[in-house]
Amino acid sequence: MLVAYGVLPAGQRQILAYHFAQGESETAWLEFLQDLFLRGLEGKNLKLIVTDGGKGLRAALPVVFPCVPQQLCWAHKLRNIAEKVRRREGSCVAQAAAIYRAHNKNQALLAFRLWRQAWQHRRPNAVACVQRDLDNLLSFFRVPQSHWKKVRTTNVIERAFREVRRRTRPMSSFSNTESCDRIIYGVLSHLNSSWESPSMNLHTLLDGIPTHFFLAFRFILWYITSYRYLRRLMNSVTRFF
Repeated sequence: MLVAYGVLPAGQRQILAYHFAQGESETAWLEFLQDLFLRGLEGKNLKLIVTDGGKGLRAALPVVFPCVPQQLCWAHKLRNIAEKVRRREGSCVAQAAAIYRAHNKNQALLAFRLWRQAWQHRRPNAVACVQRDLDNLLSFFRVPQSHWKKVRTTNVIERAFREVRRRTRPMSSFSNTESCDRIIYGVLSHLNSSWESPSMNLHTLLDGIPTHFFLAFRFILWYITSYRYLRRLMNSVTRFF
């Protein structure tokens, strides 16, 4: 399931839309992004788009939002580094984290150079995976400091995913497409209600899209015991909020 999550300048969070898809291909993301664009999310006031680095989404974003900077998730990047070092070399990951904890972009670049100098010869692959994405890893410095923790990772949307999984996991299967859609809609609607101001509701979320400060996009997959139903679900559901 593809999901778009937005945050306003004042810090208000909103899940904007979801869409059932078979995977995270460029085509799937492009369809999702174009629908958001046609419904009012033209990107004129978008300051940043946060992603986990998936190839499909990164390829689709410049087509629909070519002028909006991208921020890659630091949590995912640190996991990438950890996969390229030995367990006893955890200090490599810890020292890399100092890059995004810097007080400004110049200090972050200095921290990267020091980290690269320390690990280039021992773990060149770990250094290379950061160096090639460094610009997009530091895009969060473009926004006010009060938002840095929210925009340098996709953790905010990951927590929403956990709530969806928690509610759907006890249900071993769904009787039909509509029942699955209702459950997910209900969970996401509840999350929005817990975040939104009293004057807003789920059906008017898109009215505020052009003023969104940044967006996070992610893909969520959960398991349904009925493979036959899963195929029917993927082939037929195209509903958005």
